[in-house]
Amino acid sequence: MHPKSEFTLRQMRAADLPAVLDIQAQCYGAALVETAEALASRLDLSPSTCWISGLPDGTLAAYLFTHAWPETSLPPWNGALARDWRDSESLTWFVHDMAVAPIGRGAGLAVQLYEAAREVAWNAGLRSSRLVAVQDADGFWRRLGYAPVARHSLGAKLATYGEGAVLMECGL
Repeated sequence: MHPKSEFTLRQMRAADLPAVLDIQAQCYGAALVETAEALASRLDLSPSTCWISGLPDGTLAAYLFTHAWPETSLPPWNGALARDWRDSESLTWFVHDMAVAPIGRGAGLAVQLYEAAREVAWNAGLRSSRLVAVQDADGFWRRLGYAPVARHSLGAKLATYGEGAVLMECGL
């Protein structure tokens, strides 16, 4: 384990995607691994709200993909995204995917990445957030202020995120 002070945060770049895919493979079962194309589209959609954390030697330890999205829908899981909503639609800050590799666990990287991207989202005018918690991560998100969305009509789309997926939201 590395000391917290060794890790640095910065906005993600396209060159980081191979290492991000490696972390994703370490952290998720095969059923939740997304394609490079799907993740690259999220980075292209909102490069200022996608972040990584790594060591001075360039080893990536954690990543976070987030972006604005219409409040009334969910982005497709493992699908390429594009900005195709109307300017009049209410947007939310959608937290799409965060993973911390074993090398970064216990260093508080998840919260640091979240706070860095949240500040950018807030400064962009977003005032609410949604996410889909997978792999029993809803407890982590509850600690950050998220709560399950009790009533919604997104069941079919939510099911594509995997068994036990929970739609959650909070105010920023």
